[in-house]
Amino acid sequence: MSHTPSIVPYLSYADGKAAIAFLTKAFGLSVVQSYDDENGVLQHAEMRFGNGVIMMGTADMAKGSPGIYLVVEDVQAHFDAAKAAGAQIVYPPEQTEWGTWRYRAKDPEGHEWSFGSYAPSTEPPSWG
Repeated sequence: MSHTPSIVPYLSYADGKAAIAFLTKAFGLSVVQSYDDENGVLQHAEMRFGNGVIMMGTADMAKGSPGIYLVVEDVQAHFDAAKAAGAQIVYPPEQTEWGTWRYRAKDPEGHEWSFGSYAPSTEPPSWG
C-alpha cells in the first residue's frame, strides 16, 4: 500500500498551531510533520487521517476555499501544458528551499491549484 497520495488538499489558517490543536482534538487527525519559522509561527504541516493526508500552513488571511496540491513527475512539462490550455498562472515553476519544484495556477473559476514534485506521505520522514 502506498503512503504517498497524488492529490492533497492544502488549507491556510490565520493561526496554524490552533488549527492543528483543533483538528487533532475534534477530528482525530495526527501530525506527520510540522515546521515553524524563526518566530515560532507554523509555516507548514502535514496531518494524516487514515490513509489520507492534508498539508496546511499559517497565512495572513485564510483563503475562501482550500487549495489543491497535485504531485507531478515533470513540473515543467505540466506547467507548459497548463499554460497552453489557458490556465491563469499564479507563479511559474520554481525550486523550493528543499530542492523540489512547484508552480501554481488558477482554474477558470478562480480556484488555486498547486503542482509539484514533492510527495507528502502519511508516514513521518525517515530523517525527521
